[in-house]
Amino acid sequence: MAFHEIRFPLRLALGTSGGPERRTDIVSLSNGRETRNQRWARARRRYDAGSGIRSLDDLYAVLAFFEARSGRLHGFRFRDPVDFRSGPPGRPAQATDQRIGTGDGMRLTFPLIKTYADAGGGTVRDIAKPVAGSLLIAVAGRPVASSDVSCDWTSGLVTFAAGKAPAVGAAVQAGFEFDVPVRFDADRIDIDLAQFQAGRIPTIPLVEIRP
Repeated sequence: MAFHEIRFPLRLALGTSGGPERRTDIVSLSNGRETRNQRWARARRRYDAGSGIRSLDDLYAVLAFFEARSGRLHGFRFRDPVDFRSGPPGRPAQATDQRIGTGDGMRLTFPLIKTYADAGGGTVRDIAKPVAGSLLIAVAGRPVASSDVSCDWTSGLVTFAAGKAPAVGAAVQAGFEFDVPVRFDADRIDIDLAQFQAGRIPTIPLVEIRP
């Protein structure tokens, strides 16, 4: 299998439904209490692209995209309609949105991450598919020139130029937009054109590919 660095049609992604999924085992005890065990350390996203289809042209676009990926065989990029920036979706990314590491004076490479946290706890998400041209970097709160840093848009690794390693103890921060690496979660798409024209939307499941 391979990963195709191509994005699912944006106009269709904006109308999809879905979001993060977790796996938790819950055992009810005889005294009425329960125990909970977290089976997955991090969430996995699932989406239904069928809910974004509004016309026959949209339907054909999905079918063509499905065929080009050979069904479930090849992965691709997908923009989550809600969670696609380092900060809130309502404002542009800022260089200080996410702390991705701490300098030691020698380290040059840092992986992009996004942290979800509040007073009760938090979790860290690996960002493997940043959007080309969207990266902003800051060290100790100060913006870094684009000539001093590069990014592998296919893996999410940020690399500082030789001689530009962040100083010891300096916070390395990043702002960016990102896609979710996904694949189709079915090798078949069922379409009844008569029912589609009557308002029935086909189900087209997508599932996140974990790094």
